Amino acid sequence: MKPNVRYWLAIALLWIVGSSKAQYVYDYKRTGDIYFEAKDYYSAAQYYNKALGTFKIKPGQILPYTVELRGKESGKLKDYEAVIYRLAESYRNYYDYGNAEKYYEQVVGFNNTALFPLARFWYGVSLRANGKYDAALEQFTKFKQEYTKIDDFSSRTSLEIACCEFAIAESNRMPAYTISKLSGDINAGGANYAPAALGKDLLLYTSSRPDSSELEKEKKSKKANPYINNLFLARGNGADFHNSQPVNIPEEKGVDQGVATVSPDGNTLYLTRWTVKNGIKVAAIYTSTRKGGSWEEPKLMGPNVNVEGYSAMQPYVTADGKYLLFASNRPGGMGKNDLWYCPLDKGVVGPAKNMGTNINTRDEEQAPFYDSEKKALVFSTDGRVGLGGLDFFVVEGDFSSWGAPRNLGIPLNSPKDDVYYSAIDNEHPLAGGYISSDRESVCCLEVFAIKKISKTINGLVLDCENDMPLTGAKITLLDTILQRVLQQVVLDETGRYHFEVEPLKHYKIMAEKENYFSKAIYANTDGLTKVDSLLNPNTCLKRFEIGKPIILKDIYYDFDKATLRSQSLIVLDTVVSIMQDNPNLIIEMSAHTDSKGKDAYNMKLSQRRAQSCVDYLISRGISADRMIAKGYGETRPIAANELPGGKDNPDGRQLNRRTEFKVLRVTQLD
Repeated sequence: MKPNVRYWLAIALLWIVGSSKAQYVYDYKRTGDIYFEAKDYYSAAQYYNKALGTFKIKPGQILPYTVELRGKESGKLKDYEAVIYRLAESYRNYYDYGNAEKYYEQVVGFNNTALFPLARFWYGVSLRANGKYDAALEQFTKFKQEYTKIDDFSSRTSLEIACCEFAIAESNRMPAYTISKLSGDINAGGANYAPAALGKDLLLYTSSRPDSSELEKEKKSKKANPYINNLFLARGNGADFHNSQPVNIPEEKGVDQGVATVSPDGNTLYLTRWTVKNGIKVAAIYTSTRKGGSWEEPKLMGPNVNVEGYSAMQPYVTADGKYLLFASNRPGGMGKNDLWYCPLDKGVVGPAKNMGTNINTRDEEQAPFYDSEKKALVFSTDGRVGLGGLDFFVVEGDFSSWGAPRNLGIPLNSPKDDVYYSAIDNEHPLAGGYISSDRESVCCLEVFAIKKISKTINGLVLDCENDMPLTGAKITLLDTILQRVLQQVVLDETGRYHFEVEPLKHYKIMAEKENYFSKAIYANTDGLTKVDSLLNPNTCLKRFEIGKPIILKDIYYDFDKATLRSQSLIVLDTVVSIMQDNPNLIIEMSAHTDSKGKDAYNMKLSQRRAQSCVDYLISRGISADRMIAKGYGETRPIAANELPGGKDNPDGRQLNRRTEFKVLRVTQLD
């Protein structure tokens, strides 16, 4: 969360500025240094700009150092360079990357890595934050070549290079969402962030906007700070909200509060309270109980959530009320702020558990949101490859295990900070909602509405016998990784299905109908990065009757043997697919001969041939207890072996030398 500019240094600092014109540069610089050391970067920048204006040196007059001159520059030149560098640092530290880029570029031009060893790194960060990924990549690459220390900056540089490369590639992808800044009175002064939809027309959010009484105090005293964060409610829908009002909840003087979540029953508010001292935020999570139309005094949560001396913030309660998620830098984490969760049982908060290295990094993880329907966690981090700053990631899991986080891409993510996802509809949480981002602001987070661009996969299911649409068939979309049902439909008279899916994933679509062989369709949605819809090939289901044989054509054996020829295996593979897609079937594989040869011999030969088929199916992973091998010899002809008058009938004999399978029964699966 970005800190707000605070005007709390005493006005007495101004006495430093003397009346002597010759002292202006020293006094402005010194005042700027005092503000800078106090982490009031906004004020520092104002004084460094004033100091810069007193120099008689223009940027074009400063040439890169030669080896001979390095370290011998005049005091005036050193002051000038120091002011330029501190000015760049000040702009960066209050997130004005446009001005930061301008001044870091000048510092890099000084070519003095001894005095400004990190200037090129921060120049790259500023370029990246301004969306200039190619130029940023060039600066990070140069910094990596010239920076010899092994520290956080050297390791971070590798990540920044990967982020630039990712962002350049991401620019060629079709966006998965549309995004628009909220109109109305939500983004109206100060920072506005952490939206939480309460129903379809009410939005809870945090704002640092000053009220009129606080502004009046600020006019009278520079020590007063009008930018105190608090909770607000606005009414509206989509991207338009109005009538913002402060939430009726007790405040604590000088303490910011906000970033809240409401329990599923609507009666408990979990919120963050924090103070900022010397640029360091100390936060804790509180609860407040609804009483009539207002909220009672917030109470500090216990040590399972808040650890003394550390911060806990950004609470989120899952839709089923079973877990409280939050961010904290408490001991036992991976780095800065990690994501943690506590089980909730009838208001009792269990011990906190770290969400693990699949999610947490050595950098920042913030603002968790859990989609109970899709079993997916949405959170923000700057510790993974993304577009820069805090990016939204999604990871699938159910608190017992988590998959690999995936960057949600543009436009949800930008070169700057993107944080605090909230769904507008709990039934379809990832279909749309609200986020916070400073992509269009120099200083502060603002609230944006997002809506998912529908990506679909569709197809047609037919009856194999008549090529007519198979009305009443059940079509199921499954996640092949988590092996769970995502969506399910029953076909109408058109026989067509369509599902909303995610790009860059693998799905399984099962087509089923009673007394038909089920069939699996495997779909890869990589193509949905370029288009909005994918069409599967038409699928047909074959009808069966229990006990009725189905002839397998083109099954061949070596002469007078039970050895399957290679072309026969292709046909048997279709049976493998049927058995795999229909795990509840018990079948009989049977072989038949014509009337040539002795009956007993033909019976044994057909049994061996039927067993050869079963053995092949077993070799392909089909369980032996689902199959029976049966040889019928010449006992069940389907055509005459001889023509009337006793003449041989080759065509009839060929029909009789056949392999069949039939469904014996359909079992109930567990």
